Amino acid sequence: MLEVEALEAGYGSIKVLHKISLRVERGQSVCLIGANGAGKSTLLRSLAGLLRPSAGRILIEGKEIANASASARLDYGITLVPEGRRVFAPMTVRENLEMGAYRRLWPRRDRGVAADMDMVFDLFPRLRERQSQTAGLLSGGEQQMLAIGRALMSKPRLMLLDEPSMGLAPKVVQEIFATIRRLNAEGMSILLAEQNANMALKSAAWGYVIAEGEIVRTAESASLASDPSVRAAYLGL
Repeated sequence: MLEVEALEAGYGSIKVLHKISLRVERGQSVCLIGANGAGKSTLLRSLAGLLRPSAGRILIEGKEIANASASARLDYGITLVPEGRRVFAPMTVRENLEMGAYRRLWPRRDRGVAADMDMVFDLFPRLRERQSQTAGLLSGGEQQMLAIGRALMSKPRLMLLDEPSMGLAPKVVQEIFATIRRLNAEGMSILLAEQNANMALKSAAWGYVIAEGEIVRTAESASLASDPSVRAAYLGL
């Protein structure tokens, strides 16, 4: 579904990514693990269209999209759940979800939006209970649920998740990852960037290890989880 070939990107004169290549097959869950500052967020921002690569190719189902805008990438079925959640704090839960469906609501209303909002509320019952509450008053876990729900409202085929466990209590992390696994089981293609390598490897079929902007190891997640160098560097074992 997604193919990335020799991608390079950075900020001004600072190059962060160095010839990154990876794949996500249709319906596959893939994780990207690495230390803070390794380039995970830069890669996801490049895939989502928030950062223009300086070289390389990004293909979605064979179509080159490296120069497509972030909004255009929604039409290709790509959505990003950003690091730090970044909900619209002054807006209600329902308004945040409607913003996720913006391209489906304006200028012409998609009749499926209401059904998809019910789907999000079924997935995250706490959001239904708090749908009239401003997002800034939600707990960190609830905001992460809202960020995922907002992304789902665009009807994505590929979901990019950037550090979904950041700043959350262990119990909430378990809930969030259970939801990620459920979405994948229902057919969603997922690329997950995560410092919590243990949870990431348990939730993905395939994994990539990134260090200093380069892919240094790739294998099935079970193989990475049993690799002594990966266990020592990322699993604390």
